[in-house]
Amino acid sequence: MARVLVIDDDATVAQVVVAYLERAGVVAEHAADGPAALAAAAAHPPDAVVLDLMLPGIDGLEVCRRLRTTRPDLPVLMLTARGEEEDRVLGLQIGADDYVVKPFSPRELVLRVQSLLRRAGAAVGPAASASEAPAAPSPPAGGSAPAQRAAGALYDGDLRLDPTAHRVVRSGTELQLTVREFELLRWFLTHPGQVHDREALMRGVWGWEYGDQSTVTVHVRRLREKVEADPSRPKRLVTVFGVGYRWDPTPSAPGSPSPASSASGPGGDA
Repeated sequence: MARVLVIDDDATVAQVVVAYLERAGVVAEHAADGPAALAAAAAHPPDAVVLDLMLPGIDGLEVCRRLRTTRPDLPVLMLTARGEEEDRVLGLQIGADDYVVKPFSPRELVLRVQSLLRRAGAAVGPAASASEAPAAPSPPAGGSAPAQRAAGALYDGDLRLDPTAHRVVRSGTELQLTVREFELLRWFLTHPGQVHDREALMRGVWGWEYGDQSTVTVHVRRLREKVEADPSRPKRLVTVFGVGYRWDPTPSAPGSPSPASSASGPGGDA
């Protein structure tokens, strides 16, 4: 059963969040400040964190930064006030996967947490209905794109994404991606050469019908820093100005084997 650490100094908010999470089949633990949160995460590693930005002792941004240092793939959902857009964007930049603005619906928060846990492969109790979860990306039409499925993996040049092992390897080095970064990369690899605006990405990757589209911008920027040789001059994840973003597949070298024929199966590095 999944374990979620709820970090909030407002006892009433924390009590409501913990109660709703436990009702959804999740083990929830509460920490009221930054130091207590870091100690709790070290003692009982959580599968996800619900994190308020305004905390005593150590603020939420620093807590997120420290958690990301030791657990780069730990799903983090931020709680923010309406007037904290700058802090919210900064939180996304340092590694938070999602956010909910106060005042929030406890049911919406639980659905967001369940979505993060499912993407991270954690058990989340009763399964959400199909309408609550984003549809899985469909493979691209045609057979000419370098990104292909082979033993469940996706390839593009020196990049290999293994959805079964939840690993991404680039030039033999494993990349440390957050849950959202992983899903965003998988979406682009399964839709090469197609332009997606931020609204479409929010629906396809986040499963949101509405929300702050700057979330997409921040995650694209973070993903570029990990998959591009020069993020300031992207060759793969490019911006189509005034429209959105497009993944340009890496051309295969003449005479090189296709990704499908060179696959070593899930867990192997290609």
